[in-house]
Amino acid sequence: MKYLLSILILAVSLLSCSDRRAGGKAETGDTVVFKYARLIRIEQRSDYRLVTIKNPWKEGKVLHRYQLVDRDAADVEPEHGATVVRVPLQRSVVFTSVHAAILSELGATRQVAGVADRKYMKVDYVSEGVKSGRIADCGDGMSPLVEKIIDAEADAILLSPFENSGGYGRLEEIDIPLIECAEYMEQSPLARAEWIRFYGILYGRQHQADSIFGIVDSNYGLLKKLATTSRIVPTVLTDKQTGSVWYVPGGRSTIGQMLKDAQCRYPFADDEHSGSLALPFEAILEKAGEADVWLFRYDSQQPITRQQLLSEQPGYAQLRPVKTDNLYGCNVMTSMFYEESPFRPDLLLQDFIHILHPDIPNMLPLRYYKKVAP
Repeated sequence: MKYLLSILILAVSLLSCSDRRAGGKAETGDTVVFKYARLIRIEQRSDYRLVTIKNPWKEGKVLHRYQLVDRDAADVEPEHGATVVRVPLQRSVVFTSVHAAILSELGATRQVAGVADRKYMKVDYVSEGVKSGRIADCGDGMSPLVEKIIDAEADAILLSPFENSGGYGRLEEIDIPLIECAEYMEQSPLARAEWIRFYGILYGRQHQADSIFGIVDSNYGLLKKLATTSRIVPTVLTDKQTGSVWYVPGGRSTIGQMLKDAQCRYPFADDEHSGSLALPFEAILEKAGEADVWLFRYDSQQPITRQQLLSEQPGYAQLRPVKTDNLYGCNVMTSMFYEESPFRPDLLLQDFIHILHPDIPNMLPLRYYKKVAP
């Protein structure tokens, strides 16, 4: 066990020292073989890469194809109706905080020329860039300021697709490639994280991306093995009520898979959804009311207390972990949960194991979740 932890700590140290240099030309290589990701395929052709992203909501259909061409190469004819993208990207516009964060990890911050939904981004280089005027604030992600995107001379827009979204409106009319970041629909934490290799290619950081993912993969495997050494197998309840609905991760979601890897009992593990389930409080109480531990996320300037939880929903008092004070909250306002965990699932798995298996010694301190005060 100590051997596993020593290797894990060494791997984390190596990751923090990964190459983050800016600039550079697109890197070339053979067809990318993904170990876990199932929604993306990258094929090396003679003078470009063909990227195929499967439609997560329509079996056998394609969401988008991209033809990645070296920035300095001659013009090419699009293959199979693919969108031609010149790489490495130099002036991209990023719509989500998680992708802004991963570009920081890759050392590609100077290649971001604009962002949308600025108010939700807690990434330092974005705040500094917008303040200095180097990065354009392109407004709300649902109704972006198209003129600002054009003025930023964007060479691509990174955004997340949604089922039945009805398209991207004016963004589809301005002849700027739309990179549909569908990794959140993958069905395992490592499959989602492996998309960093695609973003590495887009920004000319393939070696850095492969190195980072290799360490994440190794860390995750070590932690998963470590969890099996515990003698405790607790039942876990996740998240909390929002309005009249309680959203919990589906059994085939990345969080659902991560809870399985953390060696616990998850009441909704048999569910077939890869997204969230919307349930009434009564269904949660019946299915998971006797859970041993409650892990939930919240958004607040201050740490939440047990009394505040009960003031939100008096029914919480019926939950066993509330009665036993075995509840842990993740404040998404003050932590980097949303920014880090999609591409660093090893860090989140570490928190889960720390909380769920107190008999495993020498775990690193909690990063996202904290014990809720009485």
